[in-house]
Amino acid sequence: MKAQNQPVPSRILVVDDEKVIRDIMTDFLKGEGFEVVAVTNGQDALDLLLNESVDLVLVDLKMPVMDGMELLKEIQARKFRIPAIVMTGFGTLESAVESMKRGAYDYIQKPFKMAEVLSVVHRGLKQKKIEEENVQLKEVMNLYKVSEALTSSLSLPEILHIVIDNIMREMDADAVALHYREDDLWRVLARRNIEPLDEGELDIYGAPRYNSILSYFDVHPYLLIGGGGMGPFFEKMPKRPGLRSFLTVPMLIKSKVTGLVCCYAYRPGHHFLEGHSRVLSILAGPAASAIENAQLYQRLQQTLQETIQGLVTALEAKDRYTSGHTKRVTEYAIMAARGMGMDRFAIEQIRRAALLHDIGKIGIRLESLNKPEKLSGGEYEAFKDHPRQSRLILEPIQFLKDILPVVEAHHERWDGAGYPQALKAEEIPLGARILAVADSFDAMTSDRPYRRALSRQAAIKELRSNAGSQFDPQVVEVFIREMQKSG
Repeated sequence: MKAQNQPVPSRILVVDDEKVIRDIMTDFLKGEGFEVVAVTNGQDALDLLLNESVDLVLVDLKMPVMDGMELLKEIQARKFRIPAIVMTGFGTLESAVESMKRGAYDYIQKPFKMAEVLSVVHRGLKQKKIEEENVQLKEVMNLYKVSEALTSSLSLPEILHIVIDNIMREMDADAVALHYREDDLWRVLARRNIEPLDEGELDIYGAPRYNSILSYFDVHPYLLIGGGGMGPFFEKMPKRPGLRSFLTVPMLIKSKVTGLVCCYAYRPGHHFLEGHSRVLSILAGPAASAIENAQLYQRLQQTLQETIQGLVTALEAKDRYTSGHTKRVTEYAIMAARGMGMDRFAIEQIRRAALLHDIGKIGIRLESLNKPEKLSGGEYEAFKDHPRQSRLILEPIQFLKDILPVVEAHHERWDGAGYPQALKAEEIPLGARILAVADSFDAMTSDRPYRRALSRQAAIKELRSNAGSQFDPQVVEVFIREMQKSG
């Protein structure tokens, strides 16, 4: 029995149609402590490489069935990370250059000295180790970048896109699916290059089940031993047509299985190995956390939207003249914000501010809101106070803190004669300047107790005549341009 810490010998594949060469190389390399396997041509070598792992290949150039050049081409095309050393008795400069182009690590000419062979083999294995360390470093850096990307967003579609993209790349997978469990019900949360699973391919828990005997690397050990209660469901399932290799690992939150990451390989010779399992397990951790955070954020957003809608409904139920005003102002403000090239986050903030900009009016007496004649001094002051009241109503809601300056400033004027703070020009938040134009346009084009609605063209004329005094001139021009584009 080998000692537990004894290093595993490097495995070398010798490919030569001459039995004498194969036997000599096998005996010599075994005597040097290597594990050796020998075949007679490139096709046999390729078949072996598709199913077994080796650390280095010694290959003759002139062979029947598939020669050394063709084998080098296959090794390069299939991205096997294996140094190949060419050995031939028909060496020319051209063949040496060509073999290097095909990915050969080095070149030795028959007859060769065994010391020369040993030196080249050691150099090749050292180079392989360096490349593996570089690959591992690259994988670590990639995983770090993935984690950074996942923590930078709370958008579930964006997170799923990042997760699927990176799994496809890191696993070199042909297809990927994310199965997620919510309240003991499973669903496919995201997939790439794969059709929905056939009926019967998911059990009552939704765990995908594949073929008769799955290897250690096909299904994560946590699942095989029954982690999350799913061990019994990974058996006696037919494979998908053409499936060559299947790898799945759990997504865990506090040791509870919340999902499965499933990778599929259909290309001939493409098998998931231990390294794939390790990398996928590492990827699954931040993916699970990011998905859970995004779903929590979605639920909070939904609650927020319902709260906002409830407040708006309460306000508009109070005054039939302003019914629909909030919806129209919101649409106008979003139109202008898009026309000004604002980003998605800023547009969402303006949308929320527009929905809630008049919430402070909920404290104004109904008869004052609908009074057909001129307001008294006290009534006008109460009306002017509604932006500040809006802020006070919304201030306790943490999710709305970013829109408070916009809501409070939507009656400020470009010339500084507005209220409640007499802000001037660019002292006024851009969102509030947009909202001022949208709010005024809708007010002018809607019936009020004290006047009939203006036509659209008359309202546009009023906006232009007040640009530079009441309104930001740039916002007015963008608003009119976008309004005219919309027909």
